[in-house]
Amino acid sequence: MAERTAIIGSAVGLHARPAAVFTQAAEATELLVRISKDGSVPQDASSILGVMTLGAKFGDTVILHADGPDAERVLDELAELLARDLDA
Repeated sequence: MAERTAIIGSAVGLHARPAAVFTQAAEATELLVRISKDGSVPQDASSILGVMTLGAKFGDTVILHADGPDAERVLDELAELLARDLDA
């Protein structure tokens, strides 16, 4: 299983629009991508409800997990996405 650490770059955290942008990108990968914060149970990264329940705020660190072909590349891209301000 591949893992990546990402820091939330959106000023509002992973709430509403940033969460929607991220979950759509995770779903488009066609891999099972999971996201966790502070040792929480990993949530399905394509589920907006799951992502929002993490309560990830600006500057928080999250861990992305995935298995499958190109998992390393996919997680790199998703980590870069999370580092941007997705609400701008």
